[in-house]
Amino acid sequence: MSSLQSILIRQARIILPSGEAMVGDVLTSDRHIVEVAPEIATTTPAIEIDAQGLTLLPGVIDPQVHFREPGLEHKEDLFTASCACAKGGVTSFLEMPNTRPLTTNQETLDDKLQRASNKCLVNYGFFIGATAENLPDLLTVSPTPGIKIFMGSMHGQLLIDQEALLESIFAQGRRLIAVHAEDQARILQRRQEFAGIHDPAIHSQIQDNQAALLATQLALKLSKKYQRRLHILHMSTAEEAELLRQDKPSWVTAEVTPQHLMLNTSAYETIGTLAQMNPPLRSPHDNEVLWQALRDGVIDFIATDHAPHTLEEKAQEYPNTPSGMPGVETSLAVMLTAAMAGKCTVAQVVNWMSKAVAEAYGIPNKGVIAPGYDADLVLVDLNTYRPVRREELLTKCRWSPFEGWNLTGWAVTTIVGGQIVYDKGQLNTQVRGQALSFV
Repeated sequence: MSSLQSILIRQARIILPSGEAMVGDVLTSDRHIVEVAPEIATTTPAIEIDAQGLTLLPGVIDPQVHFREPGLEHKEDLFTASCACAKGGVTSFLEMPNTRPLTTNQETLDDKLQRASNKCLVNYGFFIGATAENLPDLLTVSPTPGIKIFMGSMHGQLLIDQEALLESIFAQGRRLIAVHAEDQARILQRRQEFAGIHDPAIHSQIQDNQAALLATQLALKLSKKYQRRLHILHMSTAEEAELLRQDKPSWVTAEVTPQHLMLNTSAYETIGTLAQMNPPLRSPHDNEVLWQALRDGVIDFIATDHAPHTLEEKAQEYPNTPSGMPGVETSLAVMLTAAMAGKCTVAQVVNWMSKAVAEAYGIPNKGVIAPGYDADLVLVDLNTYRPVRREELLTKCRWSPFEGWNLTGWAVTTIVGGQIVYDKGQLNTQVRGQALSFV
């Protein structure tokens, strides 16, 4: 369908920017929302969607994904990942630089943007990765949501584990810095201590809470020294949450993943190496402290850290197994199921997965349902529960750590830029998202 086509969504339960819910109608035209009202009378030809009994949310913005293209397309690619996004109600994503080649300069960023314009069913943005040599590029590349620094859990050019080098990056420029906060020296030391153990549960002891805390403390110290905009990716520990509760400057934000809220070290017993990720899963106590920090605003929003690997790769013996798990297809349903269970409200989920992300990254016209905003929307069914089934997943890796979980809030219809990209199980693969801008 043409992007000029209007869509009239009728009698949905709309989550408004205030967080309040209203049963009413939403009209879109071209790529934008033009009216939100209890009832809209229009003579404009429009596709009408009967949304009675469904809830209308702003599309999810997933601010941390690894979509593996270029160079690792056997795990995932921009097309398959964006199909999974559309099915999961994710209408925009921010992707990480650890592809092959690495995204470390304007040329490699432009290559990703070109690939995405050809392949992506949803909107997209790409981080620039910091190396020891590319400080000039970090200051000039555009458009990008920020600089990604791997303080640990990485090898090669993207590993930045020396404080002097970290400081040189924090000291120059104003662009947001997003850190993977794990202390590499402690990880290497713990790997030696636990060498020879093949139980994947040891992963959470090797890359322990202390490794995460040490790196977050260092990033926070440098951010405060230079008043540099800092974002802490996939916060996983109670200690980090309590650190930020006591000492969180106004220019610092943090995120948490659904898996660090909902899964813990007991998952190794049931799904083995599929539970292996960086930073690792933690204890039930960490789950609860992270939940409280999220509800209290100490942690600002949700990201999936979607990082797929094939089942063959995951079937190797630890520690030869790669860390990471997929997430874009299930994140909204996981969080809405938690809301229906009383862990939070639907309005909080909307804030954590849409509005707060757009605000933190300066993404204009995204994240709320209001006239003038982009028509990136998702209709969800909060009355029906359905299990996660491997055979129904669209991610190329075809597995989920939440397989078998009975979830509600699945996307019924996903709209990107005023175009229906997913509806009742069917994808419109002709739809293309747009490059995000950052102000």
